[in-house]
Amino acid sequence: MGSIKPEVSQEVLPYLIAYKDGTIERLVGTQVTPPGSDPQTGVVSKDVVIVPETGVSVRLYRPIDAPKDKRLPLVVYFHGGAFCIATVGEPLYHNSLNILVANSNVIAVSVDFRNSPEFPLPAAYEDSWAALQWVASHATGGGSEVWLNENVDFDKVFLAGDSAGANISHHMAIRVGSTRIDGLKFRGILMIHPYFWAEKPIGSEVTDTVRKAMVDIWWRFVCPSDKGCDDPLINPFVDGSPSLSGLACDRVIICVAQKDILRDRGVLYYESLVKSGWGGKVEFLETEGEDHVFHLFNPSCDKAMDMIKKLASFINEAMGEAP
Repeated sequence: MGSIKPEVSQEVLPYLIAYKDGTIERLVGTQVTPPGSDPQTGVVSKDVVIVPETGVSVRLYRPIDAPKDKRLPLVVYFHGGAFCIATVGEPLYHNSLNILVANSNVIAVSVDFRNSPEFPLPAAYEDSWAALQWVASHATGGGSEVWLNENVDFDKVFLAGDSAGANISHHMAIRVGSTRIDGLKFRGILMIHPYFWAEKPIGSEVTDTVRKAMVDIWWRFVCPSDKGCDDPLINPFVDGSPSLSGLACDRVIICVAQKDILRDRGVLYYESLVKSGWGGKVEFLETEGEDHVFHLFNPSCDKAMDMIKKLASFINEAMGEAP
């Protein structure tokens, strides 16, 4: 006789099913690509455990032919997945980081934070903060990882992420603004299709009630909060949230996709940042005819490459170098 499946507690589609016995069945984001040399992009990668107590690790990327006489900017990347699926080894993310590093000529640290519900929020934020502290431990050249010691210019650090990872990059920049990390100079944030939300719908959320309800479920599942979708972690504009003027960098680029249910939140973030009194430069890029994180699923399409090249130019311009 076949085994009887446990009773379903909650379906968090399209990501996972939670059962009443506490087990979680992830429906997507479970594949893993090992690190190594990628001949197509000329990028090499490796995994490093940075917090043995929790098992939190990072995947490091650098150009295979990285110059020994020139230090490169560092991109600290936070992957998406609604805080409940995917890892740095997920093939879509591994491929995307290879492409970003190759086009930008940077070193990248992709953070493998712990996912909900096994590790409910704010675990992902604390793991990401620990990763920034680990990076900073290399700023004087005495860290545990040779790639960072020898190849990184710690005066040229960028935070980056897509979807939930873009949300994390916001919160890390806010936290750095109030709790300085010595040894790192943050130059900018690359936000790709940022995951912000709220109880009250705006824009296309008003009429797209099905997707509005779906995203509501995602957040309430990963964040045990009595504030629901108006928790400051997902809604940076509720009372008591830190002002965007406190972002600890002087450049931000926000990318949105026209068909994305999260689009209007990205637009709101852009408009709010412009009005916040923050003294930096903010750029905005909308990709027409595409949906959420389209670049992960079709990385070689013209629109995906246009976005990657725009992000590379953003990094290089912040460095005062030609794109």
